[in-house]
Amino acid sequence: MKLCRFQPLEFSPTGVGRSAHPVYPPPRGGIIEDGVVWEIGGNLWHDRERTGRSWPLEAVKLLPPSVPGKIICLGRNYIDHATEMGVIPPKEPIIFLKPPSSVIGPEEPIVHPSISHKVDYEGELALVIGRRFRHLRASDDPLSFVLGYTCFNDVTARDIQRSDGQWTRGKSFDTFCPFGPVLETQLNPADILLETFLNGVRKQSVRGSEMIFSVDAIMRFIAQVMTLEPGDVIATGTPSGVGAMVAGDVVEVSISSVGTLRNPVIGPLDAEALEAEE
Repeated sequence: MKLCRFQPLEFSPTGVGRSAHPVYPPPRGGIIEDGVVWEIGGNLWHDRERTGRSWPLEAVKLLPPSVPGKIICLGRNYIDHATEMGVIPPKEPIIFLKPPSSVIGPEEPIVHPSISHKVDYEGELALVIGRRFRHLRASDDPLSFVLGYTCFNDVTARDIQRSDGQWTRGKSFDTFCPFGPVLETQLNPADILLETFLNGVRKQSVRGSEMIFSVDAIMRFIAQVMTLEPGDVIATGTPSGVGAMVAGDVVEVSISSVGTLRNPVIGPLDAEALEAEE
């Protein structure tokens, strides 16, 4: 099942095309079936009863599929990526946080900050938590706490990350956390094919089975440290093939059975112009 958060687009009074400045109603939850978004009452975590209202997929704006309280990311979870970074593969998961203020959805622009000279894409599989948990027992199934899986781009100002010697600033700029477009609830994370494309050229390609630490192990490790709440996001790490993006580029993270997260890259002056229009 594919779940989403969305806003219906407002059409022009003549019914021909969308208005230049669409007015979006409050976000809603939905189920996507055969190109149709069916609105559900309440939220994505519970009964998901359909209200009876629906829209064609092209008549809605897809939003980030959750509003996370925290975003926990994994570093160096593929051997080839650790090698290309010139480091030894870790013996236990390396976790770090991205702030919720860095979140954007599909088709929203990634802003290349003026103070960085090297901003990299990092395509990843992410999961969204569906039920609160902590301190898992050996008999617990961590995947039973997952609402669904989605595409994630851990955008990184690589030069700042390296100069700081730690990762917070280089990972935390506004727009540095695109994820979406939907949540797939029925997926085996070990079976997925993850690919990242820059301007249509494939740069990353890996199977989920190549992770150093499985999703099960990642969740158990994090649950020893912090309570996971519904809507929280865990990103499982990027494979080899990371590289730089510049203004004018388009980056796409694609995961089999989920779909494609697409985001253009713009410069700070373009971002200021967009803000002025809003």
